[in-house]
Amino acid sequence: MIISASYRTDIPAFYGDWFMNRLRAGYCMVRNPYGGQAARVSLSREDVDGFVFWTKDLRSFGGQLPEIRDRAYPFVIQYGINGLPKELEPCVPDAQESAKLLREISGAFGKRVCVWRYDTVVISSLTPPDFHLRNFERPARALSGSTDEVVISFLHPYKKTVRQMDNAARRFGFEWRDPPAEEKKMLAAALAQIARSQNIQLSICAQREFLVPGAADAHCVDAKRLSELAGRKISAGSKGHRKTCGCYESRDIGEYDTCLHGCAYCYAVNDAALAAQRFREHDPTSEFLFESAADQPRGPGRRQDTSLPLFPEEAP
Repeated sequence: MIISASYRTDIPAFYGDWFMNRLRAGYCMVRNPYGGQAARVSLSREDVDGFVFWTKDLRSFGGQLPEIRDRAYPFVIQYGINGLPKELEPCVPDAQESAKLLREISGAFGKRVCVWRYDTVVISSLTPPDFHLRNFERPARALSGSTDEVVISFLHPYKKTVRQMDNAARRFGFEWRDPPAEEKKMLAAALAQIARSQNIQLSICAQREFLVPGAADAHCVDAKRLSELAGRKISAGSKGHRKTCGCYESRDIGEYDTCLHGCAYCYAVNDAALAAQRFREHDPTSEFLFESAADQPRGPGRRQDTSLPLFPEEAP
């Protein structure tokens, strides 16, 4: 089983202590975001083939990676480094600082561990296509030799994403738009050429309609990459999170409405105030990332120690 930590929230940035406590305990509890059922997920070495960490800030969690390695868990880091204006990414670390940290992690653990994410590509009056060409080239040059892949995706116009982008646009006085497919393809092709000049493969996440020559279909949860890092074959189904997703099957242990980065384009936070409240109430010693009253054990016995089936396909 591959564990995803997490495309629902940034566990390394905000909940690293909780993750390490659960790793040492050998399991965590996860709530189905659509039905509310609680499931026990084993984190034992016997059951876990590897981890995929998703983050925009690895400054504190980076110090935990040696212990994870020493426990013989292979892992891949999907590291978001966008360098977008604060109007779009108010609480994300400086891109140059993040690129420096990725280079250090690559040097310590190997470049196959690190996947750069330039995600999400937002077209706005603050970030027109020409902005992205300049903005993408700087980290591409800085990360050359430290990673072999960069993953991009264009903003998905989900209802809550559109609402949040509209709110940010009104607050900060900018305009944004969802470009036509041909414009996205032209930008993807230009970004792929820049990446290729630095020996980095550009791949596109869950948007196969924008694949262009030089770009690949992204496998963000990649059993083949993890197999190489583990030195053995890891078998996993090809079931992704969405119909056009190229990920291998995994179990995500995060929870929506718990990330504090505040990105205007985010699909994982519907209510920023709720996310802040949950962070304040977070207990790093709990079995759950966020424990509600319904999660408390009832009666004299403990919660049943079983695992439920994988959650159904998630569509943010």
